[in-house]
Amino acid sequence: MRRPEGFLVAIMALGLAAGACGESKPVPTQAAPPATAAQKPAAPAPSAQPGAKAAPETLEILSVLSVEQEVDVLGQRRGVVVEIASDQGAVVHKGTVLARLDDRELQAQMDRARADLQVAQNNVKYNEAEVKAREAAHRRAQEMRKAGLNSDADLEEAEFRAQGARFDLESWRSVVVRNQAEIRMLELELEKMLIRAPFHGVVVSRAIRLGQDVLADEKCFRLSQLSPLLVRFLVPEASAQVPRIGDSLDLVLHADHERRYSARIQKVSPVVDAASGSYDVTAQLTGPDLQSLRPGMSVRVLWRGAPAKP
Repeated sequence: MRRPEGFLVAIMALGLAAGACGESKPVPTQAAPPATAAQKPAAPAPSAQPGAKAAPETLEILSVLSVEQEVDVLGQRRGVVVEIASDQGAVVHKGTVLARLDDRELQAQMDRARADLQVAQNNVKYNEAEVKAREAAHRRAQEMRKAGLNSDADLEEAEFRAQGARFDLESWRSVVVRNQAEIRMLELELEKMLIRAPFHGVVVSRAIRLGQDVLADEKCFRLSQLSPLLVRFLVPEASAQVPRIGDSLDLVLHADHERRYSARIQKVSPVVDAASGSYDVTAQLTGPDLQSLRPGMSVRVLWRGAPAKP
């Protein structure tokens, strides 16, 4: 049976369309299965995470050892040095005489003041007796006036003499007080002729010699303690560790990093210094093996609180 031409044309069109679709349409692929636990990528290290900070590093702070008391001992009065009792390196106690100035003139003034005091005290005793006698005479004059045995003028004269004796006694008592004050002043001046150690320590240096005319406020000796040893240093405000009283720290000698020592914080400035942006910290060395250390040695404080690197 003969097919119509329209039917043949339709079949050819369908064949051409199917061939075109086979050339341009990609072959669909199956979705990949989910990765297992062994196949998952490793998580990044904490240091690589945004905002994470590394562990604080150790900051080395250069400083020197010191002590609480180290002073220049000054002359308090002008005088010629007649004796040097303690020299450089001597260990002295508080009040130990380091040197003595010529005090002969002051001693002479002291002798005269003591003699004047003795005279004044004797006059006080004499006037105390005089007052008793004058007051007794005044009482007798009063009795005699009552009996009509003397006049009003006699009574007034007896009263005047008794009052005068009392004034004389008060005057000599004031002289005694003045002489005693003068002696105390001379004792103070004589004490200034002795140059003494203000505290227990060691003589670091001597700046005077025998026969030298020392002026007031002139440096004579330098005195220092040897212990307890302190170290002062500045901790940056940005430090990861804020210094607190009682905290411990380590330090090493600047010339020998193998020698490590311990210290404990004693004082921390309550404010941050605006110029340096740091805390002012004072620590005291603790532990054994401190005998070989001396004030002035250079050290490095190992502060475990340096800011972490960004």
